[in-house]
Amino acid sequence: MPARPDAVAALPAAPGVYRFRDESGRVLYVGRAGELRRRVGSYWGDLRDRRHLRRMVLRVARIEALVCDSVHEAAWTERNLLERSLPPYNRIVGGLEKPVSIRLDPSPEAPRLGLAPAHRPAPGVRCFGPYLGARKVRLAVSGLERLYPVGHAGPARSAGARELARLRGGQDRPVAQLVSAVESVLDRDPTAVADALAALVARRDAAAGAQAYESAARLQEEIEAVEWVVAPQRVTTHGEEGDRTLTCWADDVLLRLRIRDGRLRAWEQEACSRAQPGTRAPTGWVPFLRRNAELAARLAALPVG
Repeated sequence: MPARPDAVAALPAAPGVYRFRDESGRVLYVGRAGELRRRVGSYWGDLRDRRHLRRMVLRVARIEALVCDSVHEAAWTERNLLERSLPPYNRIVGGLEKPVSIRLDPSPEAPRLGLAPAHRPAPGVRCFGPYLGARKVRLAVSGLERLYPVGHAGPARSAGARELARLRGGQDRPVAQLVSAVESVLDRDPTAVADALAALVARRDAAAGAQAYESAARLQEEIEAVEWVVAPQRVTTHGEEGDRTLTCWADDVLLRLRIRDGRLRAWEQEACSRAQPGTRAPTGWVPFLRRNAELAARLAALPVG
């Protein structure tokens, strides 16, 4: 196995997407990582019986990467890039997780919080997302219902549902208040998110202190799931921003991202002696573009082999 390339050390210990190219510039593989430096470096470690990857590593001539703001954003980036083209060493189109949305019906009589397979809001109903991973999102909904029992509130509920709402502290809280609390968390309001996570952590610690270890484990899963759905991610929306091409230039490398129907669909890099005009980037994209253009320039100066 060849020595670990210097380009690995230039990668940050942050979530993101990486790809390998051969000498002709052909993309060999696209993957995602919770920590780019460690994950990419592992290809130059002990691959054991993964012979196809050992063959691939011998062909890698360049490493490229996009740093993301969350593991969830990295997962969406990988999915979007692999849905339309599959490099020779990738085996799954678009990843394993199933896209879902969260549906919040604020009806005063029978409010409801749950999963929806697609983003199709009805009048007066809000949809959040999309998110990847139905099981994880279901756990997030369970955690939010634990704190804000929307689905057990309202006068139309059965006596059992109302009793459960009482036990969860929601019986005496107006439906509108519970709905507003859930909306604030799913809209990623920093204070609301911090309060919700702190409340779940307190319940987890109380369960562990009472030796209710199964309950504590479930609460930990719900904490991680809520963190997943509130994590920043901009690479997949419902098309509100339309189609655009975003560019950023650093040290003779041009980074180009193509957004189609609100989804990042193409990631391109090329040598370029000057910046080129692109669609003006929304404010939320500017730090993403800048740091990734700078990373692209650093990696371009460190070819493999």
